[in-house]
Amino acid sequence: MKFSANWLKQWVKVDLNAVQWAERLTAAGLAVDSVEPVAAAFSHVVVAEIEACKPHPDADKLSVCSVNDGSAERLQIVCGAPNARVGLRVPLARVGAQIGADLHIRKAQLRGVESAGMLCSARELGLSEDHSGLMELPPDAPLGVDFRSWLALDDFSIEIDLTPNRSDCLCIRGLARDVAANCAAEFQDRIIPSVAAQSDDALPVRLLSGEDCPRYAARVIRGIEPTAKTPLWMMEALRRCGLRSISPVVDITNYVLLELGQPMHAFDLDRLDREIVVRRGRQGESLRLLNGTEVELDEGVLAICDGSGPVALAGIMGGAASSMTDTTTSILLESAWFKPATIMGKARAYGLHTDASHRFERGVDPQGQVRAIERATALVLEICGGVPGPVLVQEDVHCLPAPRPIRLRHDRLNQLMGLEFERSQVEDILQRLGMEVSFADGSWTVTAPSARMDIAIEEDLIEEVARIHGYDRIPEAPPGGQLAVGSAASHTVSLMHMRQSLCAAGYQEAINYSFVDRRQLEAVHQAGFALPLANPLSAEMDVMRTTLLPGLLANLAYNVRRQQARVRLFETGLAYIQQETLQEISRICGVATGSAWPEQWAQPVRKLDFFDIKGDVERLIALRGDTPVSFTPFGEPWAHPGASACVELGGKPIGWCGAVHPGVLKTLDIEGEVFAFELDLDLLQQRQIPHACPISRFPSIRRDIAVWVPHEVTFAQIETVVRGEAADLLQDLVVFDVYLDEKLKKGYKSIAIGLILQNVSSTLVDELVDPVIHQAIATLEHRLGAQLRG
Repeated sequence: MKFSANWLKQWVKVDLNAVQWAERLTAAGLAVDSVEPVAAAFSHVVVAEIEACKPHPDADKLSVCSVNDGSAERLQIVCGAPNARVGLRVPLARVGAQIGADLHIRKAQLRGVESAGMLCSARELGLSEDHSGLMELPPDAPLGVDFRSWLALDDFSIEIDLTPNRSDCLCIRGLARDVAANCAAEFQDRIIPSVAAQSDDALPVRLLSGEDCPRYAARVIRGIEPTAKTPLWMMEALRRCGLRSISPVVDITNYVLLELGQPMHAFDLDRLDREIVVRRGRQGESLRLLNGTEVELDEGVLAICDGSGPVALAGIMGGAASSMTDTTTSILLESAWFKPATIMGKARAYGLHTDASHRFERGVDPQGQVRAIERATALVLEICGGVPGPVLVQEDVHCLPAPRPIRLRHDRLNQLMGLEFERSQVEDILQRLGMEVSFADGSWTVTAPSARMDIAIEEDLIEEVARIHGYDRIPEAPPGGQLAVGSAASHTVSLMHMRQSLCAAGYQEAINYSFVDRRQLEAVHQAGFALPLANPLSAEMDVMRTTLLPGLLANLAYNVRRQQARVRLFETGLAYIQQETLQEISRICGVATGSAWPEQWAQPVRKLDFFDIKGDVERLIALRGDTPVSFTPFGEPWAHPGASACVELGGKPIGWCGAVHPGVLKTLDIEGEVFAFELDLDLLQQRQIPHACPISRFPSIRRDIAVWVPHEVTFAQIETVVRGEAADLLQDLVVFDVYLDEKLKKGYKSIAIGLILQNVSSTLVDELVDPVIHQAIATLEHRLGAQLRG
């Protein structure tokens, strides 16, 4: 929100310089982004009139003007502006004037003709970027008056960064009330009188969607002057608030928007068909907007329609077909209250962001529609003339937000603030904010103004008291109380240990937003159960993530594009699956690309492969203790079919690991191979309570066996069988050889394993070990189709 300090001072009498404005507003929670003067530095510039204008004798593009600056003597000034003409009043920089830091006005000879001053454009005075000609002033501008004083240019524009809940401060009136409360100054609210109807002209209005638009006010004004010009004072007010002048009626609606916070729209009455209907859009309807964009409507969009169809997107932008033109003489003023949830996100869905949608999304004063239309009517009659009809209001009062009293406890306020507030002090603060206050039985009953839609609970009132009292006046005090020492659960693996394990393996932790671009989820084929956001921050953050993978892939791509050849990242967080109910699943996800090890002299560079990422997953699972883990084929479309696996614990899937599908990488514009894993964190953290086992005093023995097994048999299956047969005697199981030879055994592979066996109570002998080995081989043959190699 950008506003003029002078305009604000018309509503509240305060005398602050630029630094004080910034400090006061920021301290009150209205963060100031910038404070800028509304005009360049200049002096000795006055209002003057061109009384004579003739061509320069030696230059085709120059004119020699006789200028009246309010003194007895007429000044001769050479001017090159194309709009220099007799009777035009313009800013004149007299001899001796200083404009900016570099331009000093002196008498000069221009092509042999003496010039005693300079007629100025708006850009030369720092008022706009327009340098097409002289700045044209109204015919009644007083001659000889200091231009800076006459236009009140010793002013500055202040831009504040408002949080979404403070929509009441998106106008001069709301800001003035807040500043008045903060500075203990008088808030000078404007009484806006009703403009009496001079005709019975009215356009019927029907509300078919009262829940979305509970109040719609409209007024017909006929006979406006199409050639009217926006007065300079209004153009300046708009400019200092960051808006440009367009046409008188549009400028008036913008002026009321800035002054009262109520967005308005003006239709060309003669281009409307019979009536106004407020309803939801219908499939197949389209509308060309004022900016020339063609948009398609549906049931999710609220539309303003006439008897023929949509004429405006409610709360966003009007349509081109019903817009005003240079010949418009009859208008319909619209002033409505739209439910914020109805407007939220709709403008962004069409790639738009307007002043109206910005305010309606956050909520405007539900009681301000008639006040705004009366103010706009008075300005239209003053500037453009015309004959107003009656104000027609259609409303569904049951759907309008009603003021709700809130209880504020005195002791609760003092407890949270750490101060002892007097009753009168609290009441003064709340009343200065426009609230109705009564006190009984140690608490206040407070009703906030209708514009303060952010005041809903007791804590909101406490915040207001703290804000106006001054955060800097609240004494610092260390927090008190007793802290309970938490105990680590022995049946779970702590998230800290998992993070430490991945960091030790060379990973770095990343933190991403939980809301992502749907296209990212579609790229990894996981958009099917995505939860769309009702009010996304941007089009790139429109759904909740169903997986942590897209965010990490985007992080990896960002780093790779910045010459980081070896990247390893991980993240822990929630994934959101929208089915019959919303499921929030804790996950841990990692991505890696580049070499397996950092560059070094001890061994050659080797690219990362499946077994590296598998090892990282096994390292995480090892934190659970002795848990059987297996890796089975994985066929999801985001994973490489030949280099990925489903991770199972005790036969239950907990996630996957392996290479990301090349098609996914191509879609995301990532070059090279990328390996990843994503695991269910809740399942991964579960473990059995570890038990201490005695260390055997007796020697271990090792038996090696080699078996032929089908290609599809995994080592995890072999390990499960062997451990089941060897039971407590088996201390370790290692693979020391894998051999493939289709000529010897087609469809099979040879795996050689070493079994380390040990007993805690006696030395193992062959008579005890041999039956175990034979039984393990027999079970392998029976269950896995294994054959002992000769």
